[in-house]
Amino acid sequence: MTVVLDRHIEITPGIAGGKPRIAGHRITVQNIVIWHERIGKSVDEICSEYGLTLADVYAALAYYFDHKAEIDRSIEEHEDFVAELRKRTPSVLERKLKAHRDG
Repeated sequence: MTVVLDRHIEITPGIAGGKPRIAGHRITVQNIVIWHERIGKSVDEICSEYGLTLADVYAALAYYFDHKAEIDRSIEEHEDFVAELRKRTPSVLERKLKAHRDG
């Protein structure tokens, strides 16, 4: 069952981890926030790179500001998870370099 929050944002269990996303896309509100707020891409850049409308991106940002604590917490959990994976799983390049040095 898809929950349509407005014509731009929807939540569907099983799609994009059930996170709020741009309607008709797998691009989540969290993606938009990271690109805009953390990486510094402009709304126009996001629109042109991902085929979104200005209304889509601004709706995602509005949703973010209405649910800021929840989405920020999700971003932090994801960053913590990735950092832990990186610690436990060296990259293929690192393994090859180590094997070359040791070999």
